[in-house]
Amino acid sequence: MLGIHDYWLFVLTGVLLNLAPGQDTFYIVGRSIAQGTRAGIVSALGISAGSVVHTFAAAIGLSAILAASASAFTALKLIGAAYLVYLGVRMLMTSGSASGPTATLPAQSGWTAFRQGMLTNLLNPKVALFFLAFMPQFIDAQSTAKVLAFIVLGATFVFTGTTWCLILALAAGKMRDSFVRHPKRTALVSRMAGGVFVLLGLRLALTKA
Repeated sequence: MLGIHDYWLFVLTGVLLNLAPGQDTFYIVGRSIAQGTRAGIVSALGISAGSVVHTFAAAIGLSAILAASASAFTALKLIGAAYLVYLGVRMLMTSGSASGPTATLPAQSGWTAFRQGMLTNLLNPKVALFFLAFMPQFIDAQSTAKVLAFIVLGATFVFTGTTWCLILALAAGKMRDSFVRHPKRTALVSRMAGGVFVLLGLRLALTKA
């Protein structure tokens, strides 16, 4: 079909890759615990939307440009790292300024959570390179429908990834419920989540092409 081969192996590999903890995992868990299940779910959907964009970019060759240009990779990497650090610092400052028995992080609008989740995914050049390197292995070099094959494989990967991300958001949101009754714990978890975002940004900045 469309030149796709070993589809079952692609699905299995994709599921295992989704289960492996990474930047998206920590981001969703951090959002869910810090700001609730709704924020985690919407952030997960934003990350999935970013993966859809990466799929189309790989299909039409934009990711190949990124892979071939060290300067483009570095620029996108640094922008993504700066954005993660910015989000982390905001969480640290917000949780640090809260006080009293009702100290919690303010809720975000759905659009804000979605946009931030999407940007963290789009501004990670490793995701773009992953799509470019992973999917062609399951597409016949002689296929006359490579773009459509990319889209089908990408949709499959996004579906399994979204399912796992939503499970993470729901589970982490349930954990948050136990913290709401203890505001000091909530503020502590919020600071920890902010610290994780800063560390993820620094790690991304140090990633080599």
